[in-house]
Amino acid sequence: MFCLLCQNPIENKLTFLSIVLLKNNSQIICSRCRRSFEIISSEHCPSCFKNHCSQKCKDCLYWEEKGITVCHEALFTYNQAMKDYFNRYKFQGDYVLRKVFAAAIKAHLRPYRAYSIIPVPLSKERYEKRKFNQVKALLEAADISYIDLLIREGSEQQSSKSKQERLQVNLGFKLKKYDQYPDKVLLVDDIYTTGATLQSIKALFYENGIKNVKTFSLAR
Repeated sequence: MFCLLCQNPIENKLTFLSIVLLKNNSQIICSRCRRSFEIISSEHCPSCFKNHCSQKCKDCLYWEEKGITVCHEALFTYNQAMKDYFNRYKFQGDYVLRKVFAAAIKAHLRPYRAYSIIPVPLSKERYEKRKFNQVKALLEAADISYIDLLIREGSEQQSSKSKQERLQVNLGFKLKKYDQYPDKVLLVDDIYTTGATLQSIKALFYENGIKNVKTFSLAR
């Protein structure tokens, strides 16, 4: 078997990180590629999981000043290996890479069985260009059911904006009409940067009576 990321042969050696990343001991990336991803340590922001930050980070303090409580979890730091991964998966459309973190996501979200899983949507324009929603694909690879509850209007990428622009922009999310919205929601995104995307959606949920909202991303 060959690594999905580097195409080198995979040696059958298990480590703690390999167990976290693997499903049923079926290896899909090599040990070298596994080691390149950095799991968020036990020393992280208690509100958003920013790595090596034992107290609330500046972003979380910013949201608190606005009266917004951050309750976010993430698995990996957004290091160079993760940037390269998302460049291939998200921007170059290498769809098979949705499988790389399936086991890790499935294991981490297991305690949230009582929550309705809601993926962050793409705009129609962005979806037509990319041909798939990268967040939904991550969940599907992990065999996690979700509710397609949100619509997004506008196509400008968050990655093209400065930090200040991300914090201030109106992101154009809307709720689809449902007979009854879920009581408990886990909102899932691929990357957490400032939290603007997730906080914008959380505000929309609150306005529509969904009060128990937590958030999760693969990378922080």
